[in-house]
Amino acid sequence: MAGNLLARSAHDLGAAAWFGGTLMGAVGLNGATAKAKDPKERTRLSALGWAKWTPVQIAAFAAHGIGGLGLIGANKGRVKGQDSVGSNTGWKTAVTLVGMALSLYSGILGKKVGELAEQGGQGATEPRPGASDELAKAQKQLQVTQWLLPVFSGAVIVMGAKQGEMQRPENIVKGLLKK
Repeated sequence: MAGNLLARSAHDLGAAAWFGGTLMGAVGLNGATAKAKDPKERTRLSALGWAKWTPVQIAAFAAHGIGGLGLIGANKGRVKGQDSVGSNTGWKTAVTLVGMALSLYSGILGKKVGELAEQGGQGATEPRPGASDELAKAQKQLQVTQWLLPVFSGAVIVMGAKQGEMQRPENIVKGLLKK
């Protein structure tokens, strides 16, 4: 029981930090830095804020992944024998990995925007007139990724909730009989 509690807590807290951090960054950090008076500060401060978040996000990914592996190990019989548990686990793993790759790509874009911060911007992810093609392209891509990240991390949380529902005794019985 304690092993599952620790694994489940690490798994869920990691996903929650990923979701909450990306949503707060897109809404709060980027929204606030867009109000800076100096256009150069808009891109610079946003890039600095996201860079400060990166180590926390990496720790969240690690906690989520380690917890997930622990849960799979503890539930390997259900993953293999209960209807839909294995497919949900596979899909959730795929969504998680795509979301993590998207987070890495977002970090690369953010670094580029930070390096070009002296050009300034309308906002953290909105290019201003006269911005270089390189900066404008990176900001436009960041504008998309900043909203995809909460979608992917939110989907991971919902899929985890589905797995929790699958652990209800009545669902275990139905799932084992169905398979």
